[in-house]
Amino acid sequence: MKLNWQLMKNNITREDLDVLIDYLKQDEPFLTQSTQVREFEREWAEWVGVKYCVYVNSGASANLLTITALKYLYGEGEIVLPPLTWVSDIASVIQNDLKPVFVDINPKTLCMDDARIISALSDRTRAVFITHVQGFNGLTDRLINVLEDRNIPLIEDVCESHGATFKGRKLGSFGLISNFSFYYAHHMSTIEGGMVCTDDKKVYEMIRMLRSHGMVREGENDATKQEFIDRYPDLSPDFIFAYPAYNVRNTEIGAVLGRNQLKRLDANNEIRKNNFKLFLTNLDSAKYRIDFALEGSCNYAFNLVIKTPDPDFRDKVEQLLTKAGVEFRRGSSGGGNQLRQPYLRGIMPEKEYEKYPEVEHIHFYGYYIGNYPDLEDEKILLLCDMLNRIEVN
Repeated sequence: MKLNWQLMKNNITREDLDVLIDYLKQDEPFLTQSTQVREFEREWAEWVGVKYCVYVNSGASANLLTITALKYLYGEGEIVLPPLTWVSDIASVIQNDLKPVFVDINPKTLCMDDARIISALSDRTRAVFITHVQGFNGLTDRLINVLEDRNIPLIEDVCESHGATFKGRKLGSFGLISNFSFYYAHHMSTIEGGMVCTDDKKVYEMIRMLRSHGMVREGENDATKQEFIDRYPDLSPDFIFAYPAYNVRNTEIGAVLGRNQLKRLDANNEIRKNNFKLFLTNLDSAKYRIDFALEGSCNYAFNLVIKTPDPDFRDKVEQLLTKAGVEFRRGSSGGGNQLRQPYLRGIMPEKEYEKYPEVEHIHFYGYYIGNYPDLEDEKILLLCDMLNRIEVN
C-alpha cells in the first residue's frame, strides 16, 4: 500500500504566499533587509524569551556567526559537541580553528549525555555546543549548574526543536547564544533562514556586525560606533569594518513569511506532539525503541530506532518504507555519526567513530520520518501496523 508520506508537506501555505503577494503589491516594496526583518527579530525574541535576535540566511550561518563571536570573546580552545548533529555545527568550529571534542549521546534524547559532557570539560573548554536533536531537550539541572560554576558558556543549537522546553522554559533561552533554522523541513520555514538569539548586549552587537561584512554601522550601540569613529578618523564612518566577516543577511521576503508562520507555530507544534505520541504508543516495543524522554519535547520528525542491531531486520524496514512511499533518512539528525564523514578525516584520529556506540547505533539503525500538522492519525496507525508486522529472523 502506498502511503505517499513526505518528509515535510505544506510547510509554506497558500495563506503565507498570499500575505507575501500582498506585501509585494505595494508601490516599491523594500526587499532587502529592513523593517520586516527588524519586526521578525523582535517577535521571535519575544516568542523564545530572549532580549535580542539577529535574522540570517540559514541555520548554518547562525552557527558560523555564533562560533566566530565565541572565538573573539573567549579565544582559542576546545568546543564540546556531539557526533550526532548537523555538519555546520562541527564545521563552524573547524572553520574558526577551534578544536572539537566529541561526546556520545543519551539514547532517550539523542542529545549529548550530561555526565559525559561534564567529564569532557577542561581548562581548554571554551563552550559546550549542545544540539537539541529533532525536538528533544538535551538540558539537565546538573549540566547547567556545572557550566555556571565553571563559567563555561552554553551554546544551544535549537535548529530542529522550535518550541521544545526544559522545565516549562523554551530551549534557546538558556545559553549565552542559541541558533534556530527556518529551513523548509523544520517546524516553520522562511524558505531558507536562521536566527541567532542572546541576552548579551555585547554578543548581539558583534553578531549584527558579523552578519554584514563586519561593518560597525550595523551595530546599535552609539557609544561603540563612536569609539570606532574616533579611533579611525581616516575612515568614512559608513565604512569601518571591525572584523573580517561575512554577508549572511536575509531578506524582507523571508521575514514576511516568518512573521506569518509564527502566528500558527504553537498550534502546529501541539499537533506534532500528539502525532509523535500516537506513533510511539503504537509501535512494537520489542522491535523498536519507544522509551524516549518526551517531557518538553517538540518533534518535527518521527524517530524510528530499531531496538537491537540486526542488519537483516533493518533491510526489511527500509524495503517496507520504500515500497510504501514513506520518505525517510537513515542516521537521524545529519545522517548519523559525523565522525565517519570525509571532512573529519585527518582532523580526528582514524576510527574515532568507534568510541561512540550510542551514536553508532543511530547511524546504522535509526531513522527519521516526517511529522507535520497535515498528517492524518489513520496514516500514522497504518504505518505502525505495517512496521510491527515485519518479522525478526
